[in-house]
Amino acid sequence: MQKLNEGVTALKILITGGIVATAGQFTQWYFGAYSIVAGVFVCLLEYPRGKRRKGSTMERCGQKYMTKVVKLFGPLSRNYYVRAFLHLVLSVPAGFLLATILGTACLAIASGIYLLAATRGEQWTPIESKPKERPQVGGTIKQPPSNPPPRPPAEARKKPSEEEDEAAAGVSSGPQENPIPVTDEVV
Repeated sequence: MQKLNEGVTALKILITGGIVATAGQFTQWYFGAYSIVAGVFVCLLEYPRGKRRKGSTMERCGQKYMTKVVKLFGPLSRNYYVRAFLHLVLSVPAGFLLATILGTACLAIASGIYLLAATRGEQWTPIESKPKERPQVGGTIKQPPSNPPPRPPAEARKKPSEEEDEAAAGVSSGPQENPIPVTDEVV
């Protein structure tokens, strides 16, 4: 039922038609004012995405606030039979005005889709935010690193043998000679 939430764009057509009818002072402009109110109401009802049965669902920006409002209506907002009836009833008065007829068609189609979804046993369920589990700091680090980064590869980090220690002890810590002669020529 992810496509139902994309119907919010179609409801903007109903609102726009209502604005045109009201601002243009059409003969039956009050149907335009009704379309604005009905369109805003349905947009607010449709804004929160429902949780999918399988997979994950991304929450919309600010959805958690609207979800609380929609949840207040209880089974009236969760049940798709109720939503189908609501969309159909809201679409009838807007159908009497030419400027809002396209929005009326969108509401009627959405009503049919909700009816089909309801007969298949679907219902709107809110997306519940899960508390994030923080890993225990002491449990993930078994032994802290012994030397600071950047660390050499694992093969180079092997402990040197005793022979290498003795050979390293005999090496002086003075300056080294460069085997390649360096010339300073400026052209």
